[in-house]
Amino acid sequence: MAKAIWNNQVIAESNETKTVEGNKYFPPESINKEFFRDSDFRTTCPWKGEASYFTIAVDGKENKDAAWYYPETSEAAKHIKGYVAFWRGVEVEL
Repeated sequence: MAKAIWNNQVIAESNETKTVEGNKYFPPESINKEFFRDSDFRTTCPWKGEASYFTIAVDGKENKDAAWYYPETSEAAKHIKGYVAFWRGVEVEL
């Protein structure tokens, strides 16, 4: 089972992750929503589409824009639509 951990807290956990470009993408239902805050930050991937971000908040600490997902994707990336990936110090353990 893959786990995403930040600030000693498991923030996502799943046996159904997908790997794209070295990043583990977690199904949306596998994230612990109490730790996720919507962000206005956006980026664009030339082949996946526009990414939206979450800020992660655990025990009074925030990790700004540390998770991303694609609410809409290109045809090539449709298998990760809505799935969440992490960076900025979030550890993903397998």
